[in-house]
Amino acid sequence: MTERSAEKLASVAIGVAAVGAAYYVLRNPHLRRLAWRLGVGALTGTIPAWVSQEIRDGWEASGRPASAAQSGIG
Repeated sequence: MTERSAEKLASVAIGVAAVGAAYYVLRNPHLRRLAWRLGVGALTGTIPAWVSQEIRDGWEASGRPASAAQSGIG
């Protein structure tokens, strides 16, 4: 088996497993509610925190000093 065909087979297997898991979650009301809550939590918590960190990193990389309000001085 070549590396290319092994990668293709692995991709198909992962895809089938993902579709099967999604089907199982969508058919089970408890898991569907859990998935919904986790998705909402990711959108309202994780993503804004990541964006905030990226903005902070960009600001620091620009070489500009932080204002007094941002640095906690004053």
